[in-house]
Amino acid sequence: MFVDRVKIHIKGGNGGNGCVSFYRAKYITHGGPDGGDGGKGGDVVFVADEGLNTLMDFRYKRMFKAMPGVDGGKRNCTGADGENVVIKVPVGTVIREANSNKIMADLTVPNEPRIIIKGGKGGKGNQHFATPTRQAPRYAERGRTAKEYDVILELKLIADVGLVGLPNVGKSTLLSMVTNANPKIANYHFTTLSPNLGVVRSRWGEDFVMADIPGLIEGASEGVGLGHEFLRHVERTKVFIHVVDGAALEGVSPIENIEKINEELEKYKEGLSQRPTVIAVNKMDLPEAEENLKAIKEKYEPLGIEVCPISAATNTGLDELMQKIADILKDYPDDIIFDEDYEEFDELEMPEDTEPFTITVLDGNYYVVEGVGVEKMMGYTNIDTEKGFNFFQKYLREKGIIDALEEKGIQEGDTVKIYDLEFEFYH
Repeated sequence: MFVDRVKIHIKGGNGGNGCVSFYRAKYITHGGPDGGDGGKGGDVVFVADEGLNTLMDFRYKRMFKAMPGVDGGKRNCTGADGENVVIKVPVGTVIREANSNKIMADLTVPNEPRIIIKGGKGGKGNQHFATPTRQAPRYAERGRTAKEYDVILELKLIADVGLVGLPNVGKSTLLSMVTNANPKIANYHFTTLSPNLGVVRSRWGEDFVMADIPGLIEGASEGVGLGHEFLRHVERTKVFIHVVDGAALEGVSPIENIEKINEELEKYKEGLSQRPTVIAVNKMDLPEAEENLKAIKEKYEPLGIEVCPISAATNTGLDELMQKIADILKDYPDDIIFDEDYEEFDELEMPEDTEPFTITVLDGNYYVVEGVGVEKMMGYTNIDTEKGFNFFQKYLREKGIIDALEEKGIQEGDTVKIYDLEFEFYH
């Protein structure tokens, strides 16, 4: 089965917590702080693997988490870093953040690792918080929480040549005759429900990859049928072979069919129909094809588009067609890259916490404040000192916690609990 679009969940490893510890040894009962730092959490890394050609494996595993960093230890021992999680995907995979649909990475280079989520930073041990006036800090910094996302993986085949055309015009037969691919072939619409890839062993230049793009229909660019699923795979194709039924067995003019496909390509992505194209007029072994071939040549050859008569069934004209394709690829500019025209994903636009803090009211006059930022602030602030308490008050006001408490209806004398700290509220 060919799978080219899946949704998975990825999460970086949280940083390890810093340690609260004091040096103890024989005859030393009040040693200084020696709590070690927490280790860094593991990263989420994607790698494009040339040995893969489908996202099938992700149908069975959809959750990927990097390992958290180890907490710091006594005697200044730093915790070990968490192990990265490495996710291998086919070359040509686009990674999108599911909520915004923005691109996080476009993996077109084989074996190049891309870090999508960085692991959380390890927290500092209590040794870092010692000062001349505070020689025995009994707190350490917690490790940072890593980001996590739902992401969509989309595979866009990277092929030198793409076979396009309406269903049942002979694309699969052509692919099977000129490459090592073995697509299923039958005489009915939508025989090909997934792209097939094959390698053409060229006698006229370098080998090239050919993709049989499933038959398109009118309205494909609006998503009719499986339009979007199919059109995704033509975006990175250098050259199109537009295969048409020269015998017009479906009763529709081949020229009309060519125009339909070009219109769908252009609607899907501007400029797509202008890619280098060779029209392959198939089924020339049937007498009805001669007249249509003449009409197609009269219309498209003056536009600079090559027209090749072929019969995929009898292997006629295929060498000439492949030679024309090889000539086009030989002169193809190396600096043309088919990138997406989407805004790049910016991690800064995705806040670490969509709700920085929460306030829960219990029994009418008991207010519980929680949140990642608040918890972190409590970890490195010594409330017992005047300086620390002033910083604590300033933080509550600047972060809007005081205003939020007042909006909840807090009155003077009510109790506020922030993790291990409880105090009476006074304006």
